[in-house]
Amino acid sequence: MSTTASVSQIHEQPIPDNMSDQAPPDASIDTQKSLEYWNSVDATPNGMLGGFESVSRVDLVGSRTFVAKLKLPETPATSPTPRVADCGAGIGRITKGFLSKLNGGRICVDIVEPVKKFTDQAKVNLKDEIDEGRVGEIYNVGLENWTPEKGAYWVIWNQWCIGHLQDQQLVSYLERCKVGIVSGGVIVVKENIASDPDDIYDEEDSSVTRTDPKLRSLFKQAGLKMVRTEIQRGLPKQLYQVRSYALRPL
Repeated sequence: MSTTASVSQIHEQPIPDNMSDQAPPDASIDTQKSLEYWNSVDATPNGMLGGFESVSRVDLVGSRTFVAKLKLPETPATSPTPRVADCGAGIGRITKGFLSKLNGGRICVDIVEPVKKFTDQAKVNLKDEIDEGRVGEIYNVGLENWTPEKGAYWVIWNQWCIGHLQDQQLVSYLERCKVGIVSGGVIVVKENIASDPDDIYDEEDSSVTRTDPKLRSLFKQAGLKMVRTEIQRGLPKQLYQVRSYALRPL
């Protein structure tokens, strides 16, 4: 079954049902249901963040600090402009507030997002960045159907989107991303983390919130090693914990 990697999702923690005698939570992910949910959401920052627009600033600051600690190789002025992919980009909140400013603004961000009304709004929100060449291609496609060009990207950023991929789809996607980064580049996953022993399926948007051990296991299956991980600080207590992972090939 094909699924879609959709835009950022941030939810209050539900009380999960007992899943012990049921199929794995990721087996319930359904493409059509995910798309129906996100097509019903307003193409605004508040819509993207599930009514928690106020967390946007602290989120962006946390991401900027996390990447700075990775000490990515600087690109000399004479080299080609480095490319970044914003996956599950929604209306371009992360591209505008963070990714398009990397490397002193000498950057080109490609957007990957399956919901057309969001990419239409992203083109409006990112008009200046597009005109300046800091935003490049806009792909209307789910992550399960996106294959990055070999050795194309300095950073592949995935935030609040991989919960729409089943476990094996996520492993396959990360394997493709592994091929898509340049030497010294990095794949970043920033995601909600379930505190329960098991992953949690969300009926509303047909997504799964995974545990930290589960994510680390899937990263390893994809042939990736974790070079840094941090918890996002400053979020409201009623929300899931959010953790960033920086990944490179084993």
